[in-house]
Amino acid sequence: MTKSKKRKHSRDPHAEREAKKYQHPIASREFILEVIENNKGPATFTKIKKTLQISSERDLQSLEHRLRAMERDGQLVRNRQGSYLPVGHADLVRGRIIGHPDGFGFLNPDEHGQADIFLSPREMRAALHGDRAVVQVTHTKRDGRKEGHLVEVLERHNEQVVGRYHEEQGMGFVIPDNKRIHQDIFIPTTGKQKAVHGQIVIAKIIEHPTKRKQPIGEIIEVLGEHLAPGMEIDIAVRVHGIPNEFPKEAINEAQAFSEDSITQELDQRQDLRALPFVTIDGEDAKDFDDAVYCETLKDGWKLYVAIADVSFYVQPGNELDKEAQWRATSVYFPGFVIPMLPENLSNGLCSLNPNIPRLSMVCEMSISSDGEMQSYKFYNAVIQSHARLTYTQVAAAIVDKKVKARKSIGKLCTHLDELYLLFKSLLQQRSLRGAIDFHTTETKIEFGPDKKIIRIYPYERNDAHRVIEECMIAANVAAAKFLTKRKFPSLYRIHEGPTATKLKELRQLLKTLGLNLPGGEKPQPKHYAQLIKQINQREQDRWIETMLLRSLSQAVYSPDNVGHFGLAHPLYAHFTSPIRRYPDLIVHRAISHLIAKRKASTFFYTHNDLVLQGEHCSMAERRADDATRDAENTLKCEFMQDKIGKAFTGSITGVTSFGLFVELNDVYVEGLVHISTLADDYYQFNPNTMTLEGELTHKTYRLGDTLDIIVSRVDIDERKIDFIPEQNKSPARRKRKKIKRK
Repeated sequence: MTKSKKRKHSRDPHAEREAKKYQHPIASREFILEVIENNKGPATFTKIKKTLQISSERDLQSLEHRLRAMERDGQLVRNRQGSYLPVGHADLVRGRIIGHPDGFGFLNPDEHGQADIFLSPREMRAALHGDRAVVQVTHTKRDGRKEGHLVEVLERHNEQVVGRYHEEQGMGFVIPDNKRIHQDIFIPTTGKQKAVHGQIVIAKIIEHPTKRKQPIGEIIEVLGEHLAPGMEIDIAVRVHGIPNEFPKEAINEAQAFSEDSITQELDQRQDLRALPFVTIDGEDAKDFDDAVYCETLKDGWKLYVAIADVSFYVQPGNELDKEAQWRATSVYFPGFVIPMLPENLSNGLCSLNPNIPRLSMVCEMSISSDGEMQSYKFYNAVIQSHARLTYTQVAAAIVDKKVKARKSIGKLCTHLDELYLLFKSLLQQRSLRGAIDFHTTETKIEFGPDKKIIRIYPYERNDAHRVIEECMIAANVAAAKFLTKRKFPSLYRIHEGPTATKLKELRQLLKTLGLNLPGGEKPQPKHYAQLIKQINQREQDRWIETMLLRSLSQAVYSPDNVGHFGLAHPLYAHFTSPIRRYPDLIVHRAISHLIAKRKASTFFYTHNDLVLQGEHCSMAERRADDATRDAENTLKCEFMQDKIGKAFTGSITGVTSFGLFVELNDVYVEGLVHISTLADDYYQFNPNTMTLEGELTHKTYRLGDTLDIIVSRVDIDERKIDFIPEQNKSPARRKRKKIKRK
């Protein structure tokens, strides 16, 4: 670096990091923000370059590029005079837009701790669901809710839209399948291709919406009249914009590695191949992130958790990293996976397959006999899994002590027995912490050879699942402690408790049921745990757990730690699944940086980078959940198509002003009983008790009630199933129209 550059950047604390990242470094974003914030009012480009003492043409171009990038990321906005001011000033907030089918929306802020900002239908005209934007807060209501004005769209989320093509009076348009995209896409005559009215199509957006005009698109593919069997996942992937093809450059970078890459690295790492690590996963698992080994100490255990060292293969800033960052997570559809990394890494070199050396990052923990973590350390190692075990196999061997299962595992049973004792101790500590255990039912779909559903069945979690879960939680806590103790920037997995509004609604409902959530205005996890224990003694009221779950915020990623409410841990990070979660890879890089004893100021990520990464990874997680839910709902509709007119028994899972949602017993499919089909009385919705109450008969429908129904309609396009009460089929039922209202 020249003397002049040293002088220009002498006050920039991140100059060393910038010099490592760029051939011709410019002032860091943090320093530029500091310059603008210290200016009296918005700063002009001239003022910024003068303060930074920049004069060369090359450096001026670099400064222009950096300022544009900071605008794009929502750190700065430019006013009408062309001057810059930081977002966060003048009530400016950046974030991602969440659309609502009714036309309005919300801005979900990037910065943690800020409440969503309401956007009216008028403001939403220029944006679509998923766009990133800067919003100015214009009004705050008495209850604290904020309303905003759309200042600028930073990033367009929707390049393509899947929907049904319509023509009316010579005008063509596509109604999006994603109901959160509330605007129809106008299709000019020249852009309709061969699409005809009523067909399902894919439209490419060629002009995004403004406040004066709707989005304009062109048809790039016609999918047909109806969704054919086997298209459910493909449609869900396209509707939610999930990346599903790796760029050639990323594949080439992945394929440049081989088993020789591991051999060449062996001398640089601690050799733990002799330790009998094992992987424990589901029967259908293909990628193995983690392996465990446990041995006894005088007063407790030593637990080794070995995690695939993805950071060795995926370097910051290369094409493989860019694609993994964009995907942010693997997406697990029924019978199909879209991985975050190419297969030769995710199922090959990064997967801890048995009897093969694998590069790992190991978290070694000493845990006392009462389940408390005494110490921990992280280091790079090479391990060799001694067996690929399944949850079913391990549960039979170490929980049920079945002789045949123990014989199949052999000598490894000794270590697994110790692991199970450690688990019981960790479980006791979990209970003392007051961590919340929700008893939700997960389902799996079994397909036949023709890709049609044979059955939908509950997925039972046994103690072997929980053994691994507790080991991973321990490693994640250790990672968060390791980073926090050293005040090193990284991403945390944060989970907040209930908001005041949700808490008020929950307490109101619980009161009608004779239940109470302790803890006053700020209940702790242990108070939720106490109530769940009470509910479990009233088997018919297990649905209340769903209401408790909905009262809590969704867990997200953020560099600003606030703890994990559900797990009752003040420090928590995701460290254990870097093959399928990008935040885990960031945490690995942070730990590796510390292990190598490098300065925090030279770390690849700035705080703003981590804010944006956290927001993007949280969005990608929601995107994956929405896509898999859509695919599963479509599959369930197909499964129910030939069951129209058949009778089932189910439980009421939702009560609204327009009817009842019912989940069928033993089938695990949900549908709607519309209020108009409750023909024996006039029913009114009571929001205080979450019930439908008959005006004359005083009959009440509430959450958890059992109901006999008939399947009346299945709409695959809308992913909706309609039921009618079975009593409607009875000729002896009372006709509502014959009942005189009071």
